[in-house]
Amino acid sequence: MTNPSFAARSYRDDAVVLRTHKLGEADRIITLLTKHHGQVRAVAKGVRRTSSRFGARLEPFMVADLQLVSGRTLDIVTQAVAKGAYGSSIAADYGRYTVAAAMTETAEKLTDADAESGTAQYSLLVGALAALSRSDHPPELILDSYLLRALATGGWAPSFTDCARCGAAGPHSAFAAPLGGMVCAECRPPGSPAPAPETVILLGALLTGDWNTAEGSDSQHRREAAGLVAGYLQWHLERALKSLRHVERS
Repeated sequence: MTNPSFAARSYRDDAVVLRTHKLGEADRIITLLTKHHGQVRAVAKGVRRTSSRFGARLEPFMVADLQLVSGRTLDIVTQAVAKGAYGSSIAADYGRYTVAAAMTETAEKLTDADAESGTAQYSLLVGALAALSRSDHPPELILDSYLLRALATGGWAPSFTDCARCGAAGPHSAFAAPLGGMVCAECRPPGSPAPAPETVILLGALLTGDWNTAEGSDSQHRREAAGLVAGYLQWHLERALKSLRHVERS
């Protein structure tokens, strides 16, 4: 049986660049989150040469309309048209850069084996990167809101009102990541943290996108919320997020 033709294996999709690394002297392997094909790893040939036509469009945090060709192990990028040039403005600020790195690492982990939520994860990440590049909100709040929503999109929506285990009406005073959020006194595992009520309100606001409430929060409650979000993320990913340790917190 002959191999399918080059044209038959070609497809087009919007994608956000999650990560890149060098291949040979002039190529790059690019990890992409596409709108319709989930996570894709592809080779961009010659993009490290100064004469490359689309090298700058395939940097981390960039969104592009791509033409790709399916391969046995890696696809091949043959064309790239910029759609969201977020990379340069994000990379120019260390705080925003570390936040974007944490978001793309999360997206990569969540979509590695979950193709079903790929389109929703794509839209969520692109929206977060756009907001980050425009400085719509404080970077650390954009990050924690994104992390909570990404986990919810992946099927792990936390509860910050009713008990995550038995459904008893809240508010409740204990947080248990393994159980899915806030829990009542009867369901509370020993040693569970008891966040301040203001922190719980902030977490709920970040999950629902209530930016007026989120931006009106105090720094101490933001720090406490960030710790709980990180713990919740680590529990469900079953590993710590490497880039999260570099995020600056006010």
